[in-house]
Amino acid sequence: MIVNKITEAVIYESADGDETVYIKEFGGEQREIPRQSPQAVSLHEQIKEDQLWGQIRRAAKTNSALKQALDEAILIYTLSK
Repeated sequence: MIVNKITEAVIYESADGDETVYIKEFGGEQREIPRQSPQAVSLHEQIKEDQLWGQIRRAAKTNSALKQALDEAILIYTLSK
């Protein structure tokens, strides 16, 4: 049932620019710093990397050299699949 899936969710929060990431259960009030498991660190790093790529894509809209480099990277990635 979908309700069960939602209640099993966890929420990651940060109020200091991702320096400290807290975890809490959906609908819960108590939040805690998750144990530094490889998966938690990986999630934090993935969020930071996703933010960086978003900034790069936005900058490429006004920077022709950056746009060309991204287009070439996309081409190389596509050809390598």
